[in-house]
Amino acid sequence: MKILNAADVARLGAYKDIVEALREGFRADITTPVRHHHDVSDVSTLLLMPAWSKDWAGLKTVVFKTDNAAQGLPTIHASYLLFDQKTGETVAMMDGGEITRRRTAAASALAADCLARKDAEVMTLVGAGALGPHFVHAHAAVRPIRRVFIYTRSIAKGEALAAELAHHGLEAHSVTDLEHAVRQSDIVSCVTTSTAPIVKGAWLKPGTHVDLAGAFKPTMRETDADVVARSSVYVDTREGALAEAGDLLQARDEGKFDFANVKGDLFDLCRGKVKGRASADEITLFKSAGTAIEDLATAIMLYQKAR
Repeated sequence: MKILNAADVARLGAYKDIVEALREGFRADITTPVRHHHDVSDVSTLLLMPAWSKDWAGLKTVVFKTDNAAQGLPTIHASYLLFDQKTGETVAMMDGGEITRRRTAAASALAADCLARKDAEVMTLVGAGALGPHFVHAHAAVRPIRRVFIYTRSIAKGEALAAELAHHGLEAHSVTDLEHAVRQSDIVSCVTTSTAPIVKGAWLKPGTHVDLAGAFKPTMRETDADVVARSSVYVDTREGALAEAGDLLQARDEGKFDFANVKGDLFDLCRGKVKGRASADEITLFKSAGTAIEDLATAIMLYQKAR
């Protein structure tokens, strides 16, 4: 059995490779039942996220431990088990946290490969947490990103991330004027846990692609309803969007969006059932809720590269 720690996943998991693995995953026949959610104590929650195809099966386990922060420990721990369906053998155990970060960013990059302008080179990143650098690198794997504006509540975090990205050859700036940054940007990517709008629709220039991957509850949102109203909206899965996409759900409740107007999901885009971006001036929006398809497709690719 292969054991892949976080460093191994990072070494093997090039963003472009994960994007292509996800593209194939959304074309494949993969079953993803509803994830299991168990409160196993007052301070611990266990999530189980299975997925399987004809040849492979996988299970991601996630433990949320709310008292870990006080002990200086991570709040979330995750692992991934990969099984060979032909034999039932467990062929790999992998670091689930690094898989999650990379596949989440790669899913947004996959959507951007269909929805962002081919010449998109200026990006605004809202949020500088653990996902932030992954989203920049993933988008840069599919579009010619050369300049990045970083907006976050912690100026120190923004400046640290800008310095890190500069080491990778990107022109990166920590900014305090989000409107000014958004008005210049071809891609606006949000990875926050905000419960109030941060990005406003009035700021979007023609041709912008909006990427929303942070807010993951109906009570959370990163944009106002005008962003949604001005955009051609796509999602990773319709079921996930209806259950968790606060940006869309709240825009609907405010009378500015109808889920019947979702243009497509990643299944549609990857299988060629919808075209994606229709014109240079179209404003597009992708809302990600996450799916176990992405974990399984990534784990298969990592295992095959590690053999």
